[in-house]
Amino acid sequence: MKTPGFHRSILFFIFMFVSLTHSAFAFNIPEKLVYDLTWTGVKAGTATLEIINEKDSIRIISTARSANWVSVFYTVDDRVETRLLKVNSSFFVGAPQNYRIKIREGRHRRDKELVFDHERLKASYINHLDGEKKEMDIHENILDPLSSFYYIRTLNIEVGKSVFVDMLDSKKIWNVEVQILRKERIETQTGSFDTIVIKPLMKSEGIFSRKGDMYIWLTDDMKRIPVRMQTKVAVGYITATLVGGSY
Repeated sequence: MKTPGFHRSILFFIFMFVSLTHSAFAFNIPEKLVYDLTWTGVKAGTATLEIINEKDSIRIISTARSANWVSVFYTVDDRVETRLLKVNSSFFVGAPQNYRIKIREGRHRRDKELVFDHERLKASYINHLDGEKKEMDIHENILDPLSSFYYIRTLNIEVGKSVFVDMLDSKKIWNVEVQILRKERIETQTGSFDTIVIKPLMKSEGIFSRKGDMYIWLTDDMKRIPVRMQTKVAVGYITATLVGGSY
């Protein structure tokens, strides 16, 4: 049995968007969101999203882990973390300084890092597994994939209008279209929610490799909490459903 890579599927929820204008904060810091991951209706793992306020920085952490029955034949143990420095700029909470993704999915391993230098408008890419290093040009206000997801939650989005965003992923800046599809009321084990459904059209080669249509249900209020996320895989769907946390 071949099992889909859970974090490549869940990461699309986490790594996404940036825009040119934004409104006031849509969420509290600290905030922690906990999700059940289901594959074709069966629980296959757990994921978390957390944002923490530290002395001079903001830290955002994403994790995904397979359930015990899945780990017997396909272990998933992934962690993605970004740190943003608190600065007076047009960034929503700060300027990204360091972004690192460490993935274990079956036999697949990945350990990559981005280090930002906003004064020089440069970013350094480091592959900790094979030693590859590369310096790249960046432009002002670019974010990493993880922090940019939180930024989209502060935007005034409108059904029928797409948001086009830039983000640095691995060794390239990608321009991503995020379609704002519709409003929808959904039922979950944590309650009923009025939501806005969005669909990112991913293009990049690494963790953003597009495997199927992707959808995110954000609450239709000031907090824009992602209460459901879904992507099509080779066999069925992987769905993340909010089940707890502090928000």
